[in-house]
Amino acid sequence: MAHDHTTLSEDLERMLAGAASRRQSLRWLFAGAAAIPLAGCGGSSEDSSATASSTSSSGSTGSTGGTGSSGNVCSVIPEETGGPYPGDGTNRNASGVANALVLSGIVRSDIRASVAGATGVAQGIPLTIRLQLVNVAANCAAASGAAVYLWHCTREGGYSMYSSGITGENFLRGVQEADSQGVVTFQTIFPGCYDGRMPHVHFEVYPTLAKASNASNRIKTSQFAFPLATTNEAYATSGYSASVSNLARISFATDMVFSDGTALQMATVTGNPTQGYVATLTVGVSF
Repeated sequence: MAHDHTTLSEDLERMLAGAASRRQSLRWLFAGAAAIPLAGCGGSSEDSSATASSTSSSGSTGSTGGTGSSGNVCSVIPEETGGPYPGDGTNRNASGVANALVLSGIVRSDIRASVAGATGVAQGIPLTIRLQLVNVAANCAAASGAAVYLWHCTREGGYSMYSSGITGENFLRGVQEADSQGVVTFQTIFPGCYDGRMPHVHFEVYPTLAKASNASNRIKTSQFAFPLATTNEAYATSGYSASVSNLARISFATDMVFSDGTALQMATVTGNPTQGYVATLTVGVSF
């Protein structure tokens, strides 16, 4: 597939950041359907972005909304901070600039193992993440050829490249190009909960795979979360004991990111701890 190598307009980034405002002004509507919230994995100083689930249906649409081929009205998901552990070249770790985007092998679907010479493998309940990207500016058409950089914490609540003991690892980070349906798929593990945040997953959207090697080209930064029932079920298994106590001290109502609502940020999850989970979410962007 050919990739666009032109640079992303600074004006477009500013426009998108402004248009995103907050999640409460952005909604997916499905006539007669019920709203489905979205959720995420913990971090102490992060803000989260609302993504719109393909099955969600509450709230009102903003002026950036469009109508897709199935009649669904969609909106651009809100812009949120990438938090303190993005690993996209925008900040530093103990060794210098932390940039997973330039690592050999970072473009992959299975993100459980480290790449580029690091050998660690993250342990935990298998989780498949399926994000469907739609372009609100193109009548909610599938954003084929766009790319996603996704990252999250370990089952113990640490982040590769930053946390003690795993600064030399880069697992649970990866880049994927959207297929013809706008879908990116990641094979990973169910993230843990660390103190001060509800569990969540981070991601950045890029207009093309070629542009996903430089964080300045990102057009959206967001997070999503998991239903509480699923989270409790996962944390009842071996290896997630620390997450049980951390989760008991936090809630969506008190979380610094999700306290203003989760209706646009709750992934739809199927499966079980034995066979693994599948989390799906539809992400509206504009470019």
